[in-house]
Amino acid sequence: MAGQINESLKSLDTLLAIDRKNPDALKLQGDVLYLTGREKEAVDSLTQALAIDPDHSESRYALGRIYYQQNRFPDAVQAFRQLIEKDPKNYRAHDNLALSYAGLGDDANALRHFLKALDLVHKDHPAYDTAYADFAHFTLDRGQPEKAFQLAAEAAKRNPTEPRNFFLTGKALAALDKPDLSIRWFEQAAKLDAAYPEPHYWLAQVYRKLGRAEDAAREVKLFRELTKRPRVRR
Repeated sequence: MAGQINESLKSLDTLLAIDRKNPDALKLQGDVLYLTGREKEAVDSLTQALAIDPDHSESRYALGRIYYQQNRFPDAVQAFRQLIEKDPKNYRAHDNLALSYAGLGDDANALRHFLKALDLVHKDHPAYDTAYADFAHFTLDRGQPEKAFQLAAEAAKRNPTEPRNFFLTGKALAALDKPDLSIRWFEQAAKLDAAYPEPHYWLAQVYRKLGRAEDAAREVKLFRELTKRPRVRR
């Protein structure tokens, strides 16, 4: 949590040398390895954890997330479906299963699981924003900006510290031809994460549309500078 990745790995190596069959340690090792970009080793650690304890849901979820990030959508679908079979109310699994189906181009199943995720979090998990943001992205990509705006704004309301929520709301407003309103959402996204390039790209587009050439040029410059920097994995 303190960002001391190498120290974390050393501690885990020490623990696993004593207890190689500790699924919690293997899961955490998989997380840390993924953060360092060592994806194959991360998958190996998570797979070992599941070999020891097939019901270790945190490892299966983490493995599904890596598969999704690698565009291994059939494997991701299998992982999240297995989680849901054990726990039908696992809203995170429904959300990620929806994303995985969307990656496969199976919009019908994606929609079904997005709606299930929202049904599960609507009242019982009021702080959970990710399902709303993911669904907003899905609807934006499919030309439904009004729906995307409602979803993204709800995500921002639930979690006003997450820049992506504000960015998606701004994109929806821009798609609805409301450039003036979109500006504050993009600006807030950029304020929350100074290393986030996409809000600056969209601010440039909006400023061009409004005839604010100098502001657009400034945002293009910021966007180009930020895209040259390595992005931190999350």
